[in-house]
Amino acid sequence: MAMWDRLKDQAKNLQQSQSGRGSGGQGQAPHGQGQAPYGQGQAPYGQGQSGGHAPGSSSGGSKAKLVGLLKSQLASAKNELKSGAYRDASMAMCALVAAADGHVEQAERQRVEELIVSNEVLQNFPADQLRQRFNKHLDQLIANFEAGKAEALREIAKAAKKPAEARAVIQTGIVVAGADGHFDQSEQFAIRDACAALGLSPTEFGV
Repeated sequence: MAMWDRLKDQAKNLQQSQSGRGSGGQGQAPHGQGQAPYGQGQAPYGQGQSGGHAPGSSSGGSKAKLVGLLKSQLASAKNELKSGAYRDASMAMCALVAAADGHVEQAERQRVEELIVSNEVLQNFPADQLRQRFNKHLDQLIANFEAGKAEALREIAKAAKKPAEARAVIQTGIVVAGADGHFDQSEQFAIRDACAALGLSPTEFGV
């Protein structure tokens, strides 16, 4: 829960810091004013969030809104996210999150597969390529979690050369992890491990 509160606070602080640039008056657009999401070095959640969640809003609603914002930001970078490194790292990331608690039910595997192949950005790639890579990592994690985790993190680290892709890999993991309305501690740990592999600060993503 605290993670989502921190993300809301980050969004609010970011919007306030941007208001001095003359763009604050346009801050009501839900997904920013069309800037490239990564180009100005701001936190990956962008500055388009109004930060105006009512204090009494349900945390579930806030989670859904944040995941929706991340999806929109990923979509805005869709044309830059076509490399094999992003594809492979994001599939390793999704597998790591799906198996974060040490086991994966068949229904969970199918649910995550559906999220992957229906994701707007990941539709840059053939669905069979995505499924094959996701399931390869998931099978390795199930067979031997530590060895599978090490292999997944090696794959994730290959996206570190391009900061925009590296952040998109983490965002993809958060979108998949948050899609069920829950974000448990093991999933947060998996995202921290991936941040370390990519040379990113987990605090940038509120974990």
